[in-house]
Order: sequence, then structure tokens, then C-alpha cells
Amino acid sequence: MYQFSFEKLKVWQLSRQFVVKIYKITANFPDEEKFGLIKQLRRAAVSISSNLAEGSARLSGKDQQKFYQYSFSSLMEVLNQLIISSDLNYITSQQLEELRTDCEEISRMINGMFKPYNP
Repeated sequence: MYQFSFEKLKVWQLSRQFVVKIYKITANFPDEEKFGLIKQLRRAAVSISSNLAEGSARLSGKDQQKFYQYSFSSLMEVLNQLIISSDLNYITSQQLEELRTDCEEISRMINGMFKPYNP
């Protein structure tokens, strides 16, 4: 089966695994967070891999960089929401640390995709 270029990116593969972790962990959040943190966390987590995929399909370096920046920003949004989730005792400090380690690895890989742009 044909693989698109984004499917070959290690960072995209890791971000997909990260989405699955977010979905599993938020399944244990209180029901009243269904339209709050659960929705926000899941949407932002999906956005990480989605923007990596979309950016890889862009022809200009400037466009690619824009979507990689969106991906990084979504990752930071997820981290913020995980910290809040920990503050609210929805996740344990150990869960936060494990997910934070994932965030750090993904962020390093996204940052490695940035290239100086020369118009």
C-alpha cells in the first residue's frame, strides 16, 4: 500500500500514539468535563498530527513552516490542559510526567523540522 510522505514522519507516528493516550486518559475524566477539558484536550491532540500531515503536503517552505508551527502550538495547548487536569486531580502526577515526556520528545522533533526561510 502506498504511504504518503507524512506517514513516514517519525514525529507524525509519535503524535498519533500520543492522541490515543489522550483519548484513553480522558475517558476517565468526570462526565461534567465532556464538553470542557475532554473536548479541548482531544481536539488539540488531534490537531498536532493533523497539522503535521497538512504541512507536509504544502509545496512552499513558508506554508510548511506555518503548519508545523500550528502543530507545535497545539502541543503546548495540550500540555497546558494536562497541567490543569493534574491540578484538578483528573490525572496523577505520574501520568502527567509520562505525558510531559511525550510532549518534550514531540516538541524536539517538531522544532527540528523548522528551517530558516529565505524568500
